[in-house]
Amino acid sequence: MIYLTTFLSEIYKIVFILLLVLVSVTLIVWLDRRVWGFVQKRRGPNVVGPFGLFQTLADALKYIFKEIIIPASANKVIFVLAPIVTLTLALIAWAVVPFSNKLVLANINVGILYLFAVSSLSVYGIIMGGWASNSKYPFLGAIRSAAQMVSYEVSIGIIIINVLLCVGSLNLNDIVLAQKNVWFIFPLFPMFVVFFISALAETNRPPFDLPEAESELVAGYQTEYSGMMYALFWLGEYANILLLCALGSILFLGGWLSPIDIYPFNILPGAFWMIFKILLLFILFALVKAIVPRYRFDQLMRIG
Repeated sequence: MIYLTTFLSEIYKIVFILLLVLVSVTLIVWLDRRVWGFVQKRRGPNVVGPFGLFQTLADALKYIFKEIIIPASANKVIFVLAPIVTLTLALIAWAVVPFSNKLVLANINVGILYLFAVSSLSVYGIIMGGWASNSKYPFLGAIRSAAQMVSYEVSIGIIIINVLLCVGSLNLNDIVLAQKNVWFIFPLFPMFVVFFISALAETNRPPFDLPEAESELVAGYQTEYSGMMYALFWLGEYANILLLCALGSILFLGGWLSPIDIYPFNILPGAFWMIFKILLLFILFALVKAIVPRYRFDQLMRIG
């Protein structure tokens, strides 16, 4: 009976986290477009559903019913596998992300190492998609993405080491609990700034969206994709963005901890504060996208 209860508890956690991530992806796409509209002094999505909330669902349905076209010269097996690999790696990384002290799928002692290792593998899906398309624009986009992601993983790794030296543990829960008295963003603010810039480059977000630069490479490594396979790349990309926002909140913003330990802030569940901080960081991502122009590739590499 104990084993059954444990099994059902783990299944509940898996379903909860998967649904949370997938629903959050649809909402942050809407939020991204609303922030962009706000900066440009327009309303953004506002027709489909209240405040345009169902616009992303309408777009998702459009992708589902569109025909999947595979180029005749493409390596069909790898072409199909690439978006699946990208989304799968983006989702399994969430297994160690703690939303509260107990709401974590796998509370392992080397959680930060697991997170860094899995997120580093996501570049393979992009390389597979660019190479298998057998077209110049996707291939150039994949090469750019590989160079960009590998370069900025080094800086993210160095920043993580700085935080680990302050904590003395690779466990994500321990990193959060070490910030009970003061969040690491205050003593390590320069590290937070470097982390934020590196996260933008790691997730191919503007102003570092060189792998899919529309004015240069049509759509980069996604050029030959259509229908649901394009949507899988899109889901994986936004799941990775959310993952970096979650990592930033754990490393620098105290994770699920309340900002001040007084009523009514301290009675709110830890998951609320974790989600709130993730959304806060994502709004910063969206603002940068709307405000900062794209860098040249040589400038990006020089910064890295």
